[in-house]
Parts: sequence; C-alpha cells; structure tokens
Amino acid sequence: MQVFIMRHGDAALDAASDSVRPLTTNGCDESRLMANWLKGQKVEVERVLVSPFLRAEQTLEEVGDCMNLPSNVEVLPELTPCGDVGLVSAYLQALTNEGVASVLVISHLPLVGYLVAELCPGETPPMFTTSAIASVTLDESGNGTFNWQMSPCNLKMAKAI
Repeated sequence: MQVFIMRHGDAALDAASDSVRPLTTNGCDESRLMANWLKGQKVEVERVLVSPFLRAEQTLEEVGDCMNLPSNVEVLPELTPCGDVGLVSAYLQALTNEGVASVLVISHLPLVGYLVAELCPGETPPMFTTSAIASVTLDESGNGTFNWQMSPCNLKMAKAI
C-alpha cells in the first residue's frame, strides 16, 4: 500500500486553542501547490485519514479542491500532534491487509515524523515543513520502505532552476 503522509499547511499562531488554529493564506496556497504536484504525479488516493484539528481538516479541503479524493474521510483522534503512532501504524497495517492500495494521512508534527520512523525502522525520518508529503510503501508483512519526500520549498526551488 502507498501511504502519503502529509503535514498540514501553515497555520495561524493565535487561536483560542491549538485545535482551532486555522490555515493562513500561505498555508492554503502551499497545500494546493502540493495537491497539484501529487495530481501531476498521477497519484490516486483510495482512503483519507485526517486529524480532527481545524488546520488539518482545512488542508484536506484545499487538497480535495485540486485532486480527486474519496468522499468518505476518516477523522481520527490518533492523528493529533500527541496521537498514538503505534495505533496509527497498526491501523495502516490493517488497511494494507484489507487490500487498500493507497491512503493519504494528514496530520501534525511530531506525529508525521514518528509515523515514518515507525513504518520504516532504521530510516531517519525526514524533516516535515508545512504541507510536506512523504511517501512510504507498506507491504503485507508490515515492512515499510521510504520512497521520497516533497515540500513546497522543494517545488519552488525546482521551478527556479
């Protein structure tokens, strides 16, 4: 199964609580940039898992405006910043065993890095800037292979060359 692990877009720092921090205009733009890049890579997403925090849900909305996503989205409290990476990993393994081909996970630091480390033991987890996406291939025995990571900054630098 292909697992696309995405950190939410840039979010405002001022909010009543961490869970209701909205995306900034830049966060919306970065999320759309990454979604359009994924679409250009011919990525197809079969399942979507998202944190219940506002900025993650808004990132999903921006991504969904740019590429075809399934209508049934799973909002998982385990995907919050201090969520249980073991439970998320076990759930992804269950989806792999069900035959799901691909899943997009939208979450937060530090969980996104921990998730790559959990799925790919021995792999140094990449740094996740806002809206960055990492790709991991997860096999039926639970072995993950880190494929790549892309960020808005990488895309902007590539255009400048």
